[in-house]
Amino acid sequence: MKILLPPSETKRDGGSGAPLDLSTLVLPDLEPQRREVVDALVALSADEQESLRVLKLSARQAGDVQHNRTLRTSATMPAADRYTGVLFDALDACALSTASRRWLGSHVWIHSAPFGPIGALDAIPAYRLAAGTSLPGVSALRRHWAEATSAAIAAAQPEFVLDLRSEAYAALGPIPASVPSAYVRVVTDEGRALNHFNKKSKGLLVRALAEDRPRLGGLRSLRAWAQRRDILLRDTPERGILELVVAE
Repeated sequence: MKILLPPSETKRDGGSGAPLDLSTLVLPDLEPQRREVVDALVALSADEQESLRVLKLSARQAGDVQHNRTLRTSATMPAADRYTGVLFDALDACALSTASRRWLGSHVWIHSAPFGPIGALDAIPAYRLAAGTSLPGVSALRRHWAEATSAAIAAAQPEFVLDLRSEAYAALGPIPASVPSAYVRVVTDEGRALNHFNKKSKGLLVRALAEDRPRLGGLRSLRAWAQRRDILLRDTPERGILELVVAE
């Protein structure tokens, strides 16, 4: 089973890993698309004011332009440690055991805008790019990524994909029909969608999975694990949609 997470706009600075090596990332078929976006992002960063405009940043966020400028040369760290924010604070990958982190590396992909889906332990630098950005030198990110990413996921032949991405990132790489999958929505018991608790609940779900490290081949075994954990995953009338039911 693979779990697809969205990234976060906020990231930790620094790192101790070697500079970015696109050939080491999961789904290696995406290397040409990754290289195009990295090249375009570095080129854009040469003009700070244009970068701020394109990336919709304030002058106070000029440091993010510097991150993009040094994308190829700056230090890296595992993706699950790089991202911060509500989801990744709840996951708290840095505090997991070695075995649990290894499970994350084997089962979790994080769907980034510049690199496409990457492994939770893939080494990446700090950067700034959102799914909806119109990046000069690259077609719209959705057009750039969607077909290639779907093909790469199909080629990887995962037994099952649990899709926890936001709609914006899901659009950058739809799960192909040939791959069994379920898209997860976080709701109250009454079925009302949540915002803050959406991200936190997804992070806690993945943390629980990493702690238990269950063998999951598909939806049936996922449901059985969730029941043992008192986690409510509820079917919906919509095919391929699951509800993660949480209290506010």
